[in-house]
Amino acid sequence: MESSRRMKRTIAGLSAIIGVAGAVLAWFGVEPVLHAQDAKSQAVIEKAFPNSGKCKRCHERVFEEWETSPLSKSIHSPAFRASLDAYLTSSAGKDKALCFRCHAPHVREFPDHAQLFVDQAKSGDPSLDGVACAQCHLIKQVDRTKQPPEPKYELGSKTLYGPYKDFVQNLAHQSMELGLFQKSDLCLNCHQSVPSAANLGKANDLLGNWDQSQAVKSGKECQSCHMPEQVGESANGEKKRKVANHTFPGRIGKLRQEAAKLDVQTKVDGDKTTVTVKVQSLVPHNLPTTHPAWASVVLDLDIKGKNLKTVFADKRVYGRVYQDAKGQKTSFDFEAVKVLEDTVLKPEETRTEIFTFPTPKDTKTFDVDVTLNYAPITGPAPFLQRVEAESSKGSSDPVFQPIEIVKRTENIPVTK
Repeated sequence: MESSRRMKRTIAGLSAIIGVAGAVLAWFGVEPVLHAQDAKSQAVIEKAFPNSGKCKRCHERVFEEWETSPLSKSIHSPAFRASLDAYLTSSAGKDKALCFRCHAPHVREFPDHAQLFVDQAKSGDPSLDGVACAQCHLIKQVDRTKQPPEPKYELGSKTLYGPYKDFVQNLAHQSMELGLFQKSDLCLNCHQSVPSAANLGKANDLLGNWDQSQAVKSGKECQSCHMPEQVGESANGEKKRKVANHTFPGRIGKLRQEAAKLDVQTKVDGDKTTVTVKVQSLVPHNLPTTHPAWASVVLDLDIKGKNLKTVFADKRVYGRVYQDAKGQKTSFDFEAVKVLEDTVLKPEETRTEIFTFPTPKDTKTFDVDVTLNYAPITGPAPFLQRVEAESSKGSSDPVFQPIEIVKRTENIPVTK
């Protein structure tokens, strides 16, 4: 009896300690370990959408490529966590699943568990997948009558869909060829619209008129550039053949160097010099695609005179500036009710920019540096501070650095 009472007191004491610890963790903004109910919910989700770690056992090449891609970090990145916090505390934040419909699309099948997705993302080290193997390869069709288009998942079976006819029979799952996996339709449920589209009355707000581009008319699909063919094995030990690359190159990767080209013409006319830059977008969609809303591309002009000292600098910004319901500028598209400025490069557009400045003095020549960059993340100071705090790299996080697309440098003689 005494030992039983001691055990009860011990259990009660431990429960109190756990309760206090949980309260302390909550006070400091630290999420406690998954509760039993959360673990059960996660198990239910992963039964329908197996974790990508299981796929790695047989598809090591694909997994390693995906792991380096932006898709693998869809709910991991500091910028996403900071944006999610901003969204949840906004007037639009009642729909907790909204952000995850693209960043973890399987939330569509588990709307009652949206809070679990939120908690996992905010933990900074989620064990739930965001956009991974099952989130794409369980899609059987895409309903383009909806805006944005909606994926239709085939749950409750062991069939995974893909683009190959000659798939290898295996014991892990059944495979089925589906033409959808070679068409842009597969990508549209996440990459066509942004949260502000409904407010702004634009259904195709993100990509622009991509389906009218010359690239699409010539037969190219999203996969042509963002999942380029290569020779390799799809499953471990399989005979090598043409397979799709799963690093999803774009803003990250060498593909960005094919996104645009620059033509630079410099005319020196006495004390005045004019630089004319033609910026030609080579992509069949908007450049940049404007979600997240701070996404922008910047054309920088830098004139270097004697001793390579900068004597003139100017820039052009390509992106969107939004206004919220209070009439203030906002970096968050979920708050946007109006577009204040739209300088986005439309699909395959050529834009001409003219810069005029005093001809550099006391030098026989000067350098013209023209660079087109993906701009660093921008936004209100508290938001940027939060991103920095969320990142293990702090202010050195790559999101705070420009990413070069293309650069042109010319040395110009000064005629007298």
